[in-house]
Amino acid sequence: MLLKVRILDYVDRLPTALLNPGTASSLGAIDGSRVRCEFGGSSRTAFVATSPSVPKNRVGLDKKSANALNVSEGGSIEVSYCSPPDSVSYIRKKLKGQPLAREEIMAITRDVVEGVLSDAEICGFVLGQYLRGMSMDEIEHLTNSIVETGSKIEFERPVYDKHSIGGVPGNKVTLVIVPIVAAAGLLIPKTSSRAITSPSGTADTMSVLANVEFTPEEFKSIASKVGGTIAWGGKLGLAPADDIFIRRCEHPLGIDPLSQMIASVMAKKVAVGTNYLVLDIPTGRGSKVERTEDARALASNFMEIGRRVGINVVCGITYGSQPVGHAVGPALEAREALQCLEGKGPISLREKSTALAGVLLEMSGVATSGSGQSVAKSILDSGRALKKMKEIIEAQGGDPRIRSRDVTVGSHVVSLQSPCDGYISEVDNNAINEVAKAAGAPNDKGAGVLLHGKRGYVVKKGQPILDIYAEHAPKLSDAYAIAQRSKPITVEGMLLHLIPDTV
Repeated sequence: MLLKVRILDYVDRLPTALLNPGTASSLGAIDGSRVRCEFGGSSRTAFVATSPSVPKNRVGLDKKSANALNVSEGGSIEVSYCSPPDSVSYIRKKLKGQPLAREEIMAITRDVVEGVLSDAEICGFVLGQYLRGMSMDEIEHLTNSIVETGSKIEFERPVYDKHSIGGVPGNKVTLVIVPIVAAAGLLIPKTSSRAITSPSGTADTMSVLANVEFTPEEFKSIASKVGGTIAWGGKLGLAPADDIFIRRCEHPLGIDPLSQMIASVMAKKVAVGTNYLVLDIPTGRGSKVERTEDARALASNFMEIGRRVGINVVCGITYGSQPVGHAVGPALEAREALQCLEGKGPISLREKSTALAGVLLEMSGVATSGSGQSVAKSILDSGRALKKMKEIIEAQGGDPRIRSRDVTVGSHVVSLQSPCDGYISEVDNNAINEVAKAAGAPNDKGAGVLLHGKRGYVVKKGQPILDIYAEHAPKLSDAYAIAQRSKPITVEGMLLHLIPDTV
């Protein structure tokens, strides 16, 4: 059917053909169907949307589709019905619980990147994994397909890396680990994510100190020059399929299938040429993996996929029942990471960072077996890690003279106070996240929370136990109301219950 083009005044993430319902019916299409649009020897598949306001002899095209076809307003294009790609039948196959072959998984991943699958179809694939699971062979194929549909960066020497599966607020250890490992003479080009559901992703925290968005060429140049970098992976285009899975399905639905998580992590590591990886699996109440036995099983799966794709993986099962350190939120976490590099800051941040950095030092041979954390602590205590962090900050366009006291945090502050004499019996990770996000994190870099105490700390009545920071007063009020309701920190006295209730 030959139709005149009306260019729609927007750019959608999916190619769109807006048709009159009668025209769509004549083509055998309905809302969500696909049509093929052809002009001047070029073709583009678009998703149908219908509106009676569109004349029967016209088709509305989004700007991106019109540009791809090189067609102008009023030009005539050929529009015909287009059957769904084979990948849709493979998605239905996974939803039925049937295993997928390498070629089928590659077809799905390729169509995700090329934009020929709808949000519903992409979510169908992720939900199929969530409900039906995947074999190790399928996870291997998914990992490789994500790598093959993106770009890769190759370095001339061995690459070391650290990754956390997340789920614990305040986990800013990357900003301490990377400079320790780089100061030891190893190459650690770290790609990190921005926050999806947390108050601050590693890239958000690092962006307080320096630029985190680079081209692949710039990323490689910086890492090669100073030995390490902390950059936002989304700018590099290394795993576009994974970014689409996260943005259009996992984030909106709040799900993170085991198979997709493993493939996501390992694909990004393959893409930057990682040879040695230490994987942080926080475990405990309020974390992604609450039971140690589940953490061990997850570690086994990661190590198996690592073996298949050529990465030596060592997993560290870490304590995840409360925040790492005391700060949650981009600027607060950046300040605390600098404090640790300066020889100050919380013990928990120092211990976790040096333990995981020590694993990489042992894997490289820089440290002998069992001495990695000790070597990492000596690099930290000597000031070499701080010096290296300044080099990284400068190479990424930041001010290398910055000190922890220079980091600006939110100017609006309110404190929660202990209701009684006693001790802190519980720190709720989920409530901490909720309060920090209500205060404005991660978009407002100065927003977040600062804990004065953690589980086991003895406190007095009226003593501040948590500060909430915000850049805007209304957000501070919202966060404070949520904190009063959700009780992110529980304080108990020595008298737990009275029976009967009154005397």
